[in-house]
Amino acid sequence: MNSIGRRVFTVLAPLLLVAGLAAGALAGSVYLNGVRIDGVTNQRFEKCNVTIDAKGDIYIEAPGYAVQGATSQPARPATTLPANPTRRYFLIKEESQPGAAQYDIDIFINSVWYKRIRSDGEQLVLDITGKLRPGPNVLHFAASKNIGKERKSYSKQAYIRIIVGEGNMGGKNVMIDNPLIQYTRTAYETENFNDEYTITVR
Repeated sequence: MNSIGRRVFTVLAPLLLVAGLAAGALAGSVYLNGVRIDGVTNQRFEKCNVTIDAKGDIYIEAPGYAVQGATSQPARPATTLPANPTRRYFLIKEESQPGAAQYDIDIFINSVWYKRIRSDGEQLVLDITGKLRPGPNVLHFAASKNIGKERKSYSKQAYIRIIVGEGNMGGKNVMIDNPLIQYTRTAYETENFNDEYTITVR
């Protein structure tokens, strides 16, 4: 199992346990991709989002899974979430020493490739609101070491950092009010990394 799989399993197991307890305590229903699956046992879903609403109903969003022989139920009232985010979300790249970390980071938003961020010293501030949807969103970071002819630094203090968060723009300035992800790779590291985060967009 690769590193992504380990991370998903570690988060998923306790999450489904909580979901099961909540269902028992509140007598809510369980839905898989909008289909009610009350009574289903001995199942495991990877790379999924789980939401428990105020009534105790549990909603599992798991791409690639389907329920055979079941009757579709309305997942949630249309008014539960707005059609578009009500906040603005930004992605900012910062480097302590321009170009020293020597990492290229491919960013995927909800399994769709978005952009490659390079350790090249360039200032980068991106509005990613239009790429997000209200509710849970998955951001995947695939970081590849790009040494080229030689390493520019071996220091842990030479880093590239990607910040994702809620914010506002005033003129040419962006203020992050609520940082949701701070992803850092350093010049000291040489491995390639795959890391995944789930944020809730409002």
